[in-house]
Amino acid sequence: MNTLMSTDFNFKNQKSVYKGKVREVYTLEDDILIMVATDRLSAFDVVMPKGIPYKGQILNQIATKMMEATKDIVPNWLMATPDPNVAVGKACEPFKVEMVIRGYMSGHAAREYKADKRMLCGVPMPDGMKENDKFPEPIITPATKAEQGDHDEDISKEDILRRGIVSQEDYEVLEKYTHALFKRGTEIAAERGLILVDTKYEFGKTKDGEIVLIDEIHTPDSSRYFYADGYEERQAKGEAQKQLSKEFVRQWLISNGFQGLEGQYEVPEMSDEYIASVSTRYIELYENITGEKFVKSDISNIQERILTNVTAYLDNN
Repeated sequence: MNTLMSTDFNFKNQKSVYKGKVREVYTLEDDILIMVATDRLSAFDVVMPKGIPYKGQILNQIATKMMEATKDIVPNWLMATPDPNVAVGKACEPFKVEMVIRGYMSGHAAREYKADKRMLCGVPMPDGMKENDKFPEPIITPATKAEQGDHDEDISKEDILRRGIVSQEDYEVLEKYTHALFKRGTEIAAERGLILVDTKYEFGKTKDGEIVLIDEIHTPDSSRYFYADGYEERQAKGEAQKQLSKEFVRQWLISNGFQGLEGQYEVPEMSDEYIASVSTRYIELYENITGEKFVKSDISNIQERILTNVTAYLDNN
């Protein structure tokens, strides 16, 4: 099935382009960004060789819906969505940290806990917890934002301030916004029968000095969800939680001998059947978290569709 793996647009008044693991960001004059969500799949900081059908559309549409649902509590960069895979917004200077917040001891936190670590990013984790238990209060465990090709790394608040990565004044705003967004995200998830387990937020500063939410929010690439129904019973029995997130891809890679150790292990081959199953899981999350039926866009020529839609938007604005 046709997927969007890369783009090479030249929009009107374009100044530069940056290609991240999943998104490609075109900077135009007048501090406008065009962000294109590709169908690339990244896990353990490695981009997989094959794309996932409709993944870019799903990520972009969840993120834009969630920004709309949270703009009353945290300002964001978004201005328009002229195409299912595209968001247009204000150019910002990104903070070089990702604000990771965890309500439950899962994923990376659980792996650290199993290695007998009780501190994560300078934050203590209580003794006696089981994997997927709820923390007494959500904890913020920041990560340094990777430059292209590098790995994100855990970092403590104290190190962020000591190294001057973010000023104390700005960091306090990032903390406040992170807690507010996670609270709202938790409420939205609960309305859909889901538990927002953990997520990450990225922020930037506009040329006017306003701190705004950027990038994605509450998507399966940035967040982990459990089904609320049966959560307590599964925890009591020590069973795995039924979840909607990218963790199932990570677990598949681990079971096939890959954990992102570049140069030591090759990325396992993903069959067409497995890729189709990943696409289905992404669609399932979209429909669960938004409460809306997913409408597949025309993917016969994704690049031409994007170019047509974005060009029409720019010509009219």
